[in-house]
Amino acid sequence: MLPIESSDSDFIGVFDSGIGGLSVLQALRAEMPHERFIYWADSGYAPYGERSDAFVIERCHFITQQLLAKGTVKAIVVACNTATAVAIEELRASYPHLPFIGVEPALKPALAQTQTMRVGVMGTHGTLRSSRFEKLRQMVLTEASPKSCEFVVQACQGLALAIEQQTEKAANDTQALTALCAQYVHSMGAFGSQSKQIDTLVLGCTHYVFAQDILRQLVGPDVTIISTGEAVAKQTHRLMTEATLRHQSTPETGLVQLWTTGSLQAIQAAAKRWLDLTADHCHQVLAFNANSETRG
Repeated sequence: MLPIESSDSDFIGVFDSGIGGLSVLQALRAEMPHERFIYWADSGYAPYGERSDAFVIERCHFITQQLLAKGTVKAIVVACNTATAVAIEELRASYPHLPFIGVEPALKPALAQTQTMRVGVMGTHGTLRSSRFEKLRQMVLTEASPKSCEFVVQACQGLALAIEQQTEKAANDTQALTALCAQYVHSMGAFGSQSKQIDTLVLGCTHYVFAQDILRQLVGPDVTIISTGEAVAKQTHRLMTEATLRHQSTPETGLVQLWTTGSLQAIQAAAKRWLDLTADHCHQVLAFNANSETRG
């Protein structure tokens, strides 16, 4: 299998199981507008949250190798909660000289925000069943002691895929996605600012940011919705600055390439809708790892 075409320019790599990580890329571009970014949407194998750990780890190694084949990688942002939970420690061990920045559900900021001490967490099965998530939850609760908080955790089977599919639909064609969001929100219980209600909602999957308007309508105006994109962007910026890896502002900086193992039309639509990027920024990866499970 041949790697994707090479480039002489250094860049920050960003990847996700699909288009969800574009929400993180949005924040990264806002924080570091002069950086080059190459984004990999592994949509042909999405969603990771419903795959085996071994499969996710294999894909993460494969994508890392493909990004390394593109040129000098300054850092890789794993813009996927499931991939972070399952694979980031192995990636760091395998590529010790390459900085990896992950994403994880924003439990600590949510605890600082909540007044009712009931926080909802929406995520994939892969993220919420992981030992990394459980360690994070226990750590946050321990640090908060003697204050106590209930995290109402909801695994959202199929939601990331529905958001992925929404990309190619008309902007007002949201009936199926709204119904799925409503199913999971209602399963969590009452939302609001009153005692025993959930007053803070953590989006534990980068895809879910693109359903935030629907979720807002469902939970009401008094509920704080927290995602991780801005925090990840600031952390990446800090690491780049400490390592003196920041790009200087030149006419050739700030370029973005988007690669997908799925539908080229879908990534083009997503790039236009959420990043205001034209179709020529988008490319399809025709080669894939033959040892991986059947595509999703």
